[in-house]
Amino acid sequence: MPAAAFANRLTWAELDPAYLRQLITLAREEDLAGAGLARRVTPGDVTTAALVGDAPARADFAAREHLIVCGLPLLPLIFETFGPGCSVQPAPGIHDGLAVAAGTVLATVTGPAATLLTAERTALNFFQKLSGVATHTARHVAALGASPTKLLDIRKTTPGFRMLEKYAVATGGGWNHRLGLFDRVVIKDNHLAAAHATAGERLAAAVRSARARHPELLVECEVDHLAQIPPVLEAGAHVILLDNFSLADLAAAVALIAHRAATEASGGVTLETIPALASLGLDYISCGALIHHAPWADLGLDWK
Repeated sequence: MPAAAFANRLTWAELDPAYLRQLITLAREEDLAGAGLARRVTPGDVTTAALVGDAPARADFAAREHLIVCGLPLLPLIFETFGPGCSVQPAPGIHDGLAVAAGTVLATVTGPAATLLTAERTALNFFQKLSGVATHTARHVAALGASPTKLLDIRKTTPGFRMLEKYAVATGGGWNHRLGLFDRVVIKDNHLAAAHATAGERLAAAVRSARARHPELLVECEVDHLAQIPPVLEAGAHVILLDNFSLADLAAAVALIAHRAATEASGGVTLETIPALASLGLDYISCGALIHHAPWADLGLDWK
């Protein structure tokens, strides 16, 4: 079996600073130069330029609601991208992954007033989005209770923001499924349909072929009914993805697989359905809503 884990938690140290700066630069250019528009604009923060100079200023990032902090290490990169002379200092004891109450000061930024004002919305956009995903994930993890089943994200992510969003899931206590098409073989229903390999020996042959072609990678195969499980097991899939199974069929599938492969349930997973899934003996539950249904956290930048 490949050494790669079925699920991992992306850490901040694994994120590429060049990738992060590229995202921040694009966000800055959207705000200051209308990036994405076909017409040219005269760049700049016209309001701040008209009213504010570069006198020293200070502002606090503060939580407006209970939330899980996520994105704190990104703040210095954001202000650095907007101009020199800014410093971001996390509040004592505050770090990514911490649950905080409404009113908690998370960090203080100091620097030229004009730079702070111009960067404010971009900083909040990143910080609120990531803290929102982490907070939403933590609610879903709590719904699992004491179950050993792990909650996974999937590839339903905002284009360009995948690694940050997956980092936010990990920060909220969830686990990351594959990061992209490159790091795991996942044979989905459309792959099987395109290969005319939805059942029997052709299904088993598809799994064996994937294992032979990529012995270094985990091979996962999606099934949508119980009859597909025996050929997938026989072919040696490492993970079996049980898509849109009823609770009764999930229980039957777990018994049939009997730990000969890891089990992952997907499809229609919500806060309301997780408690029932938690008791079935599944290894994993995957949930796209951790990211695509996450509301932004309510954060503010309070001028001092």
